[in-house]
Amino acid sequence: MSIKRELKRKALHLTGLTVPAVYLLLGKTYTLTFVGVAFILFVVLEPFRVIEEWRDRIKEKLNLYVSPEVVEKIELLENHINDITREHERNRVAAHIYFAAASFIVVYFFPEGVAIGAIALATLGDALAAIIGKTFGRHRFSNGKSVEGSLAYFLTGMAILTPLVGLIPAFVGSFAGTIAEFYNLPPDDNFSNQLAVAVAVYLVLSL
Repeated sequence: MSIKRELKRKALHLTGLTVPAVYLLLGKTYTLTFVGVAFILFVVLEPFRVIEEWRDRIKEKLNLYVSPEVVEKIELLENHINDITREHERNRVAAHIYFAAASFIVVYFFPEGVAIGAIALATLGDALAAIIGKTFGRHRFSNGKSVEGSLAYFLTGMAILTPLVGLIPAFVGSFAGTIAEFYNLPPDDNFSNQLAVAVAVYLVLSL
């Protein structure tokens, strides 16, 4: 994926920062409601993303009720989404569903500082790792990841987590997230990344 497409993809990915923002502004209950509603909406819409025949039927219906300009804008948005979708994601569960599921679990089960830090790091750290790795990565591993990208993730984690949970938990959480991001742990890194950071930080704080 080109750097331009990667930037477009990560710009969309950064909307995940709305979750910690809602938590900070409105608290746990509203955040769970926000993420839960988003998750249900994503799941309901998912078949229309994957099954092309269903999308075509919707477009046919839209042609009957809305102006051609609106249909054209919808198709333009669809083209943008297809442009930033990786090949392996086209016929599998979308990344935002995994992200929403993990966010709900993290917010529900973990303390506020841990949850906010884990979600913010999984969002911003992943974006910076991809952009820095794609732009400045010179030392590559066999899986295509780079030392520079992984370091960007780790340093982002330290910057986000240290004010929230302290230096040692931040170090452990950042390292755990870096490993999860590096290996793309199943079922999807948008799920495993948040859980890895939250569990690691929580265990250290519990000692």
